[in-house]
Amino acid sequence: MEQVIYKSEACQIIGVCMEVYNILGYGFAEVVYKDAMEIEFVERSMQHKREHLHVIKYKGKILQHKFFADFTLHESIILEVKAGKEGITDDAISQTLNYLRASGIRLGIIINFGKSGTEYKRLVY
Repeated sequence: MEQVIYKSEACQIIGVCMEVYNILGYGFAEVVYKDAMEIEFVERSMQHKREHLHVIKYKGKILQHKFFADFTLHESIILEVKAGKEGITDDAISQTLNYLRASGIRLGIIINFGKSGTEYKRLVY
């Protein structure tokens, strides 16, 4: 049986997302949820970086353009925040998988606040 990576950290992150949703509900822009999540991360002393810059390498060279993960937590988890009515889309999954591949981070979580309830997806690269 395969072991779940960063299980306790992921549960803690998802708990923050649920807390934010319970207070704010749905219908806000992504940035509002990010602001609230950052308050929760600070209050819970969770190591995090917001809009963390990651480089992309191509054939051993760093490309001019970079990407910014919504949050990088514990230096080992990328969290992407969405607020779309359509839920977690294939595009969001592809984007997060590309972020994981480019950064060398193994676990990604996508959280979506855009429906009448939070939904999340864990992605392991």
